[in-house]
Amino acid sequence: MKQFERRVDEQGNPYLATSLSGYLITRLPLLNKSSGFSLEERRELGLTGLIAPHVSSLEEQVERAYSNFRRFTTGLDKHIYLRVLQDRNETLFYALLEQHLEEMLPIIYTPTVAEAVQNFSLIYRWPRGLVISTDNIDQVDEVLAQAPLQDVRLAVATDSEGILGIGDQGFGGMAICIGKLSLYTAAAGIDPATTLPIELDVGTNRADLLDDPLYLGVRHERLVGQAYDDFMERFVTAFRKRFPDALLQWEDFSKQKAFDVMNRYRDVLPSLNDDIQGTGAVVLAGLLASAHMTRRKFVDETFVVHGAGAGGVGVAKQIRLGLEKHGLSPEEARARVLVIDSSGLLVADRVGLDDYKRDVAQDPARLAGWEFAGEVPSLLETVTNAQATGLIGLSGQAGAFDRATVEAVAANSPRPIVFPLSNPTANSEAVPADVYAWTGGSAVVATGSPFPDVEQDGKRFVVGQGNNAFIFPGLGLGALVTGAARVTDGMLTAAAEALADYTDPGRLLDGAVYPRVDALRRASKHVAVAVAKQALADGVAREEIEGDVAEAVASAMWEPRYLPIRRA
Repeated sequence: MKQFERRVDEQGNPYLATSLSGYLITRLPLLNKSSGFSLEERRELGLTGLIAPHVSSLEEQVERAYSNFRRFTTGLDKHIYLRVLQDRNETLFYALLEQHLEEMLPIIYTPTVAEAVQNFSLIYRWPRGLVISTDNIDQVDEVLAQAPLQDVRLAVATDSEGILGIGDQGFGGMAICIGKLSLYTAAAGIDPATTLPIELDVGTNRADLLDDPLYLGVRHERLVGQAYDDFMERFVTAFRKRFPDALLQWEDFSKQKAFDVMNRYRDVLPSLNDDIQGTGAVVLAGLLASAHMTRRKFVDETFVVHGAGAGGVGVAKQIRLGLEKHGLSPEEARARVLVIDSSGLLVADRVGLDDYKRDVAQDPARLAGWEFAGEVPSLLETVTNAQATGLIGLSGQAGAFDRATVEAVAANSPRPIVFPLSNPTANSEAVPADVYAWTGGSAVVATGSPFPDVEQDGKRFVVGQGNNAFIFPGLGLGALVTGAARVTDGMLTAAAEALADYTDPGRLLDGAVYPRVDALRRASKHVAVAVAKQALADGVAREEIEGDVAEAVASAMWEPRYLPIRRA
C-alpha cells in the first residue's frame, strides 16, 4: 500500500492507516506527531520507548514550537526553523502557521524567502519534492514515479531564472516552490499530501554559483533554444502522463520564457503562471478596491505600469481585461494602460521590441501631441502626457517612484493610486511614508512587501500588502474542486473581483485596499467559491458539484489536526 491512506471508520470518523511502524513513522512528516502519539498508538505502532513519555496535545506542541521560533532573531534563522519543523512534523507546522500567519507569512515567503533562495545550498537540510535536471531528464518517467507522495493534485515548478527580482538562482529556486505550496495549504487548505514542489534544474549562468564548492545544482550554463524547449516538452509529457488530473503552477521563469511556457502548455494540461496571472489578478483586485474607497469609476482611471517583465506585462493584461468587463472596448482599455520598461514607454513601432511586450505596447498615434525629449517618453513624461492617475511598480528598481513622479500623478487626480509592488522590501519603488508625505495623505497606497502603518497629518494609514497569496491559493482550490481542465481568463477576473469585494470596509477607511493577512484563509475560501462558479460557467469543470458550491469548497479544505493512526 501507500505510506499511508486516509480512511473513515464505521462511525464515519476519519483516521490514517499505515503499514509503517516504529522509527520510520517518526520520520514521515505527514504521519509524525512527535510527542503527540497516544498511548494506544504507541503500543500498536511500535513506538513505546522511542518518544518522550508525556503525551502532548497539539496545542501544547504549538506553544512549545512558537516559543522556540521566538528565540531566533534573524528572518533567515526563523525561516530555517520553520522549514525544519515542516520536514519533521507537517501537521504541527501548519497548526503553528495557522495561529501566527500574519507574523510568519513574511518568514516563509516574501521577503525572507529571497534570502533563503540565495542561501539554499548552504541551509539545505532534508530533501523535499523532486529535482528534474539535465542529469536525469532521460529518466523523467522513473523520477516522477519515485515521487514521495503519489496522489499529486497540485505541483509548483520553477526553472529559477527569474526569482523575486533577484534573478537567476539555479537550484536555490526550490525554496520558492516549497514556500508557495506551504501557502496553498495554509491559506486554502490544499492537502499537503497532494502537493509536489519541482525544481527544473537546467543550469545557471551565475559564475559565483558554478564556482561555489557547496553549490548543489548541476554545474553548467543554462540550456537555451531548442535544448531548453526539448527539456520542457519531455517534462510536461511525463508529468501529464503520471499525474493527468494535477494542476501545475509555473513559477519564476524569466520574461519571454514565462510567456512561452505558459502559452504553450495552458491548453495541454491545467496550469497557470502566478507571476503573470496571479500578480495581474491581485493588482486588479487592489484597483477595484481602490474604486470602492475613492468612489471614482475604475474605467475613468489611467494607469502606468513601471516594469515590463512577466509580472508587469501580466498586470497590464489583467487590468485591460478588467476594464473591458466594466464596459470599455479593447482599444479604449489598451489606451488606459501604459507600460514602461528600462528604455521608456512601450510603443508598437519601437525597433527590437520583445515579442511578449508587443501586446501591451501603445499605438504610436497615442503619442500625438505629447512632449518628450528622447525617442520614447520616460516614466515622468508618460505620467504627465497621459494624465495618469495610477502608478504601479513592478520594476524591481528601488526608488523609481521619486517625488517628481508621484507629484505628477497627484496632479492628475485628487486620489492618486500609487502601488510600489516590487519585492523584496529593498526593491520597493517607493516607501509608503514618502508617498503619503508627497501627496498630503491623498494617495491610495499598497505595497508588495509588508510595511508599517504611517502617520501623516494626524491620520494613521494602514498599508495594504498586495501579496499574490491573496489570489493563487483560492484560485488553485477553486480549480481543483471543479477539476478545471484549464485556467481561464474569466476565472482570474472572478478571483480579482471576489478579493476586492471581500476587503473589509473598515480597512478601506484606514487606507488599505487588501484584507489583513490573518484573514487570508477566509479570503481564499471566498475567492475559491467565485473561481469554482466561473469554472462551471466557462464550461471547463470536469467534476460535477452537487448542491452548494461554497459547501463543496469548505469540505475540500484540509485542517491541521491530528487524526488517529492505525496499523493497516
